[in-house]
Amino acid sequence: MPTFDIVSRVELPEVDNAIQSAMREISQRYDFKGAKCSIERSDDSSILIKADDDYKLKQVQELFKGHMAKRKVSSGYFKFQKAEDASGGTLRQKVNIVTGIERDMAQTIIKAIKSSKLKVQTAIQGEELRVSGKKRDDLQDTIELIKEMKISQPLQYVNFRD
Repeated sequence: MPTFDIVSRVELPEVDNAIQSAMREISQRYDFKGAKCSIERSDDSSILIKADDDYKLKQVQELFKGHMAKRKVSSGYFKFQKAEDASGGTLRQKVNIVTGIERDMAQTIIKAIKSSKLKVQTAIQGEELRVSGKKRDDLQDTIELIKEMKISQPLQYVNFRD
C-alpha cells in the first residue's frame, strides 16, 4: 500500500549559515559601525536578535530574512516575538523556529482530505502526518490538494513508498 509522510522540518545547518553570513554583513556595513547588533541561535527552537535601537533591530531583521531567502529557507518557519528592552539600553527579540505540524493544523488538513472524498487514510504520528492509499494517483492528488490549501507553514512530502 503506497504511503507518504507530511512533515515540516527546517534545515538547521542552513539557518546557521544564513546567521553567519548576516553577521558578516553586519560587521562590514558602515551604518552598523560601533553598534552592538547580533544574531545568535541559542538552541534548536529559538534565535535571539540584539540591537541598539528599534531602527537597527528592523535592519537586522531584514538582513536575517534576506539571508534566509538566499539560503532557500522559508520565512514561514520563524515567528518573531515582541521586542523587549535588554541591558545597556539595547533591544532584544526572540524568534521561535517552528518545526513539526501542530495538532490543530493536522486536523484541518485531515478534514480537507476527508471532505475531498479521496480514497486515502490519514493518521497523525507525533508532529507528522502519514497518508496511505491503494493507488499512487490518489496520493499525488492528496499532495496537490494540500498545496492548494495555502498553509502558511512550509510542508515537505517525504518517505514516498509504493
